[in-house]
Amino acid sequence: MSASNELEKAATAYALDAVRLDKQGQKGRAITLYQKAIESLLQLVQLYPEYGLNKVYVQRAIAYQERIKALQGAVSSNEMNEAAHNDNEGGGGATMEGNGNGKSEELVVTEKPNISWGEVVGLDTAKKAVKEAIVYPVQRPDLFPLGWPRGILLFGPPGCGKTLLAAAVATEIDANFYSIDAASIMSKWLGEAEQNVSKLFGTARKSAIEGKPAIVFVDELDSLMGAHTNEVGGEIRVRNQFLKEMDGIVDKGKNLHVYVIGATNKPWDLDWAFIRRFQKRILVPLADHATRLSMLKLYSSTLAIDSDVDLHELARLAEGFSGSDIRDVCQSAQLKLIGEFFESGKAMDKEAKPRLLTMDDFRQILEDRKPSVSLDMLSAYSRWFEAFKAL
Repeated sequence: MSASNELEKAATAYALDAVRLDKQGQKGRAITLYQKAIESLLQLVQLYPEYGLNKVYVQRAIAYQERIKALQGAVSSNEMNEAAHNDNEGGGGATMEGNGNGKSEELVVTEKPNISWGEVVGLDTAKKAVKEAIVYPVQRPDLFPLGWPRGILLFGPPGCGKTLLAAAVATEIDANFYSIDAASIMSKWLGEAEQNVSKLFGTARKSAIEGKPAIVFVDELDSLMGAHTNEVGGEIRVRNQFLKEMDGIVDKGKNLHVYVIGATNKPWDLDWAFIRRFQKRILVPLADHATRLSMLKLYSSTLAIDSDVDLHELARLAEGFSGSDIRDVCQSAQLKLIGEFFESGKAMDKEAKPRLLTMDDFRQILEDRKPSVSLDMLSAYSRWFEAFKAL
């Protein structure tokens, strides 16, 4: 067994037993094991300084340290000494039998999204592809004798609507929506990550069997399924478990309506083993002029704007801006106006209202902001799309 595997297993064992003892009220022994878990985690970080999950391990170490501080105020020195003695004698040694009392449901967001298709402005090609893969098979499964895609990859620049698109399709088919990210899967209970994945897919399959479609949405897919050169044992096991679960859905899912939607800003970092399991690979691009205009109409509809505001001109000036960039522009213009209103002293008068937003307000914000997506990034997305597209 490699040093990384040993350290990871040791940290897992110490942490699980620390939590168990903590819940049993054995605070002194819990503190000792929390400290050992911290030591193992920090050794792992030092051993693999370039490892992608180091941030997660450090966060867990900090969380354990905070718990230690909370417990120390309630523990006598005699209890601490007794705990240390018991641990040295093997009485409190860590084992892999602790269950952590964790529930996979805590890892996911299962609230039904309240996003309609109308709120997904533009993205006609992406919406059409998603409807063909998910919505139509749910509405008329009898028309698909060869089955339908269960894996859908949404990729493209950040802030262009990938998450919004996934939420909208969940609303459209009235599905249970399980939204996860790599950090929650890997760090919630160290060493139980692959069990979390198995429980998650088991819950989704159960939902589908009971007649409720299920969508597993994995954000920042590349951080969980990317091609890494310095993986340690835990990540390898999680990736293998995810492959196994996706195979079970894609190949043996029969007519179950369980779908995996992955979103990534870095599709070129994905391992080929995962790429081929997403039968649909859909580019979610930057907004074109018509889409930017629709977004400006949507976001400015709740603002008090002057008649001199030319949304067509703003859409032209906002070329290269993502959907989230455009929303930020509208928000920033409003914030600047409200700041001016408060600084004038008029805000203390409950009857007073801010002035209307003008074209100059929006122009100034656009002059002070740059698009969040560079031309080099756009070229990279286009090249990857041409190589791997599957609409």
